Order: sequence, then C-alpha cells, then structure tokens
Amino acid sequence: MIETVHVNLPGRAYDVVIGPGLLAEAGTRITPFLRRPKVTIVTEENVAAVHLAALQQGLEETGITSEALVLPAGESTKSWPFLEQTVEWLLAQKVERGDIVIAFGGGVIGDLVGFAAATVRRGVRFVQIPTSLLAQVDSSVGGKTGINSPSGKNLIGAFHQPTLVLADIDLLSTLTERDFLSGYGEVAKYGMLGDSHFFDWLESDGPNLKHLKDVDGAMPEDKIAARVWAVTRSVQMKADIVERDETEQGDRALLNLGHTFCHALEAATGYSDRLLHGEGVAIGCALAFELSARMGLCSQEEPSRVRAHLKEMGMKTDLSDIDGDLPDAETLLALMGQDKKVVDGQLRFILARGIGDAFVSADVPADKVLGVLRDALALR
Repeated sequence: MIETVHVNLPGRAYDVVIGPGLLAEAGTRITPFLRRPKVTIVTEENVAAVHLAALQQGLEETGITSEALVLPAGESTKSWPFLEQTVEWLLAQKVERGDIVIAFGGGVIGDLVGFAAATVRRGVRFVQIPTSLLAQVDSSVGGKTGINSPSGKNLIGAFHQPTLVLADIDLLSTLTERDFLSGYGEVAKYGMLGDSHFFDWLESDGPNLKHLKDVDGAMPEDKIAARVWAVTRSVQMKADIVERDETEQGDRALLNLGHTFCHALEAATGYSDRLLHGEGVAIGCALAFELSARMGLCSQEEPSRVRAHLKEMGMKTDLSDIDGDLPDAETLLALMGQDKKVVDGQLRFILARGIGDAFVSADVPADKVLGVLRDALALR
C-alpha cells in the first residue's frame, strides 16, 4: 500500500513516498543518498517524545548514526532565534554539503529546517519526514522554506527542494483530532482549487478519514487505503503545479486558495494556538468562495457547499469560530497587504468559478473584500 509521487524538476527531482510503515524503512530509503553513514535530525519536543527513538532505531539498523536537535513545539519556533540555533547546531555537527539533514516534524519544523539547510554552507541536502497531515499534503512538498516575521507569515525564506519525502501515514494516528483537522483544511483545498471529483469523494469519505481504528484497536485496510489516497491525490496535485511553476510566478499561486485571508487572521491572532494554520485555511477558503459569489463568479450554492462539508468534518468555518477578539475589517485588510502575493502594491486573491475551478485575480475591489469581512465579523 505504498504510493510514490515523483516531483519532476530538472536537476532537483525527488520522490514523495506515501504509506504506512515508512519510519522503520527510513534508513533503507535514505542510504542511497548518503556519502557517509551519518545524518543530523532536527525535530520538536512533541514529535521527539513519541517518534524519535523509532526513527533513530530504523537508521541504526542500516548502519546510520545520527544526532538530534529537539526544539520547542509551536509556530513561534519559526523565527530568527530558532533559525540561528539550528544553523549553529548544524555547523557544530560539522555538517558537510554532501550530508543530509532530516526535518522530522510538522510544517513548522519542515519550513525552519529546510531554510537552515538552504543557508548552511550555501546549501546542504535535506529529507522531509512530515509527521502531521498538513505537512504531508502541503508544506513538505515543493521546496518552500522559511520563517515568520512580525510583519507577516513566511516573509523570510528560500526555495530549496528536498532530496526525498517520506510520508508515513501511521504517524497520523498519534495526532489530536484538532491537529488532524487542521491538516484536512489543506486536503479539502486541493479539491476546491482544481479537482471537483476529489471534493465529491471527500464529501462522501472524508468523515471516515478521522476515525482510523476499530473498537479492538485494529487499523482497517480500507481506511488506511483511504488515507493513503487522500494524501497521494493532494501531493500529486501539488507536484503537478510545482512542476509548472516552481517559484510561484503564476500557477503555483493557486495553492494559496484561502491563504490571503488565512495569513491575515494568523497575524491578527499572533501566530498562536488560537488559530492553527489549517483552520485558517478552511476559514479562508470559505471566505474566498463567499467573495467569489459576491463578485458573480460562482453561485451562492458553492460557498454554502464548502461550509457544509467543513462543518460536517467538525472544522472551523467562520470568524465566529475563532476565540477571542479580532481587529476590524480595515485592519484585517491592511494585514493582507503584507502577504507575499502582493505584486506592484496590488493584492492578488485566489477566486473560484466553482468547486474545482480556481484562478488568480488582481482585479478585486477593496470594498468587496471589506464587505465580506464586515459581514463575517458581524456574526461574531
């Protein structure tokens, strides 16, 4: 039940391997890329407590020694202080250009470690072993790396493609339901932006993805297969877009459906646990479809359908689902102005003609955006 998606970038091609049991096979799968039997691992405390020993054992069984740096968990780790700590630790480990650094964690670790690998000795190779659903379907693929700034999310970084991605779906069984659903926000996004049939499948099978174990604790093969398919289809869609537009000059911006709203909301909530990234994506997608409907691009049934599915999954869908105070609509719009998708001072939105038919537009009147935000805030 192992699937492989090949990301075909000339000179930087790599495989994303998806399936159960991959952590135990990490040594075997990484060995072909090693010049010496030694790796460095950067992870975070929650992942380390549950999975680090298993990873290091799998490496040792193939003769690979490893050293690990364990960082604090949470979005605040994607910052200058922890980037500096990671870089200095890698240098202290005498990491060479021919070595491999393993990013072992969710999107925060993947982004941070990828950026560190891009800068150490002007670029060393790294392998992604994503431990969250969000990281498996999105942030581990495509080579975007970086950290946050007080001015906005992911504003400091580099494109640096991994050498290999190992997406072990067994690791998803240790996620909290909230973390799993945060990742599901990105899964649903793929159906919304470019594959209506995939969204149809998610509407019928998505709820089953949450509950993997039977009463006796066994893992039914059909549910494992469903998770493998959900991750594989998401990764394949991202790989296809990345191959066409690696550095986001055009089509790759489609992957940011919902993210213009999301990044403003994350900044407004201080990049805290008040709003996880995938939760912001889900709310942002609902708002993007609402904006599209108000601009006459799609019927009102489309945003209603998006919200209905996300609600059925038990996800956040509205600004009223975010605990605590939020700034007014004008402030949220100003926060959007720091988004990386601003070009010549013009904010670009990902809009939709319908589910599975998204496109990039810079022709979005500010009053329309403010109207959507004001109405959403009024429901709080």
